[in-house]
Amino acid sequence: MKNVSIIVPCYNEEESVNIFYERIKEVIDSLSNSYSFEVIFVNDGSKDDTLTNIKTLADSDPIIRYISFSRNFGKESALYAGLEKSTGDYVVVIDVDLQDPPELIVDMLDIVECEDYDIVATRRSTREGEPIIRSFFARMFYRLINRISDVQLVDGARDYRLMTRQVVDSILRLCEYNRFSKGLFNWVGFNTKWLEFENIQRTAGESSWSFWSLFNYSIEGIVAFTTVPLSISTLLGVIFSIISFIMIIVIVLRKILFSNPVEGWTSTVSIILLLGGIQLLSIGVLGKYLEKTYIETKNRPIYIIKESNLDDNKNQKIE
Repeated sequence: MKNVSIIVPCYNEEESVNIFYERIKEVIDSLSNSYSFEVIFVNDGSKDDTLTNIKTLADSDPIIRYISFSRNFGKESALYAGLEKSTGDYVVVIDVDLQDPPELIVDMLDIVECEDYDIVATRRSTREGEPIIRSFFARMFYRLINRISDVQLVDGARDYRLMTRQVVDSILRLCEYNRFSKGLFNWVGFNTKWLEFENIQRTAGESSWSFWSLFNYSIEGIVAFTTVPLSISTLLGVIFSIISFIMIIVIVLRKILFSNPVEGWTSTVSIILLLGGIQLLSIGVLGKYLEKTYIETKNRPIYIIKESNLDDNKNQKIE
């Protein structure tokens, strides 16, 4: 009987934890004759009663494990912690808000067992119910990163996926502090099967992902998987240097041949502001890469665990 680890990152999800448990328990019970399970909740420094609810579930059901961080380290750290602590032959990553239908785990296991796939991933076929502006920028992000990066991301891809132990071990070898899991999942390779489902609204609570946090997350992805922005900054510098050199020659010849001083104070100021803006933009891009390098060189831990019940269960058979 193979073991399946289900990793569930949580941040301020007190309203969703119990509802999620009821849904995932139905799936687990339907597969209990073929697989054994563990469900690892990763509490990412929640400020509500998320951890309390998880502990209550752990007291009543031995398959429930939990990790609680000392503070909010972010979903990427929670995913890494769950992968690192998982013990299953297969590992499933799923969100607690039930925007990822747990029932797909049945199909995922069938595919990975019967077909030549190492990963069964999911993507949303529609974005119905999502704000129009957010949907627009999300599509633009996928188009942009797929053009400038060697790692190709599927539009609408979710973190929700099933992976074999070999895939998980490969991902854990990528121990950088600045993590972009969607890219890392693709970077390691392996055969991937995609399952589609329509967009599902949250069961309870509100998303902690604001437009600004999603924007920053997209910047993380671009910086993590391509250096094209640095090349663009260099190219802009070369182009404007050539233009400036040509304009200097034109101005000097105009003064010598026609004794006509160059007019246009407004246009001069506009050009200065344009060039200054481009310079600041280029410095900002360079600074972003230096920031990531600076953080990586500190070699700080990706997460810090405050409490967990994994030690209590490490010698207990997964049932």
